[in-house]
This record gives sequence, structure tokens and C-alpha cells, in this order.
Amino acid sequence: MNPAELRHHCLSFTGAEETFPFGPKTSLFKVEGKMFALSQLGAESLRVSLKCEPELAEALRGAHGAVLPGYHLDKRHWNTVIIDGSLPNEAIRDMVEDSYDLVVSRLPRARRDALGWSGDA
Repeated sequence: MNPAELRHHCLSFTGAEETFPFGPKTSLFKVEGKMFALSQLGAESLRVSLKCEPELAEALRGAHGAVLPGYHLDKRHWNTVIIDGSLPNEAIRDMVEDSYDLVVSRLPRARRDALGWSGDA
């Protein structure tokens, strides 16, 4: 997965937007004002930080060397994934989708409904 593919995937979700509150080099992907992904797409080492259920976050870290505790984030709820080819692209896409779903699942029902999110995704 390259930076353009990662950006495209993050923006493929309903209501997703890219903002730059930390400067022009750091993409923050949000839904309804809540962050679900963070990446420096132009960095030499491509990484993405993603929200994750705490138990799953620990399991992913234990199973994959490319999954680390969230960099400068709550390490209980965030993982930083190094995109270096050691993880299949589908696994990375799944982690991004899980992060989006986790954030949306905690929105008020009216906001979830407005996004057309059913929780089955």
C-alpha cells in the first residue's frame, strides 16, 4: 500500500474528511469531527495510527512486528501500523475500517443513522 492508496481508502468511508490541524505534513482523517486515522503520508517510512479495541490492539501488537502502540496517542486505544509490506494490504484496509467503525459506533444514534451506518460493515 502506498500513500495515495492509504489516503483514498481513508476517504472512502461515508462522512470521512481529511484535515491538517498539526501542519501540512500530517493528515488527520475524521468522521463527524472524531479522529479515526492519522498519518504523515509523505514520510519516508509510511505509518498510520488507528483506533482499536484495547484487547485487539494488544493481540495485533503481539502477532505483528509492524503494529506498535500508538505513537503520541493513548496506547491502550491506538496502534501505529508500519506499512512496509510485512502486512497484507487487506489487513491494513481492515484495520482502517475497524477504526472508522469503532468511532462511528460511539456516535449518537441520529449521527450514525445520518451516515447510513448499520454496524454490520
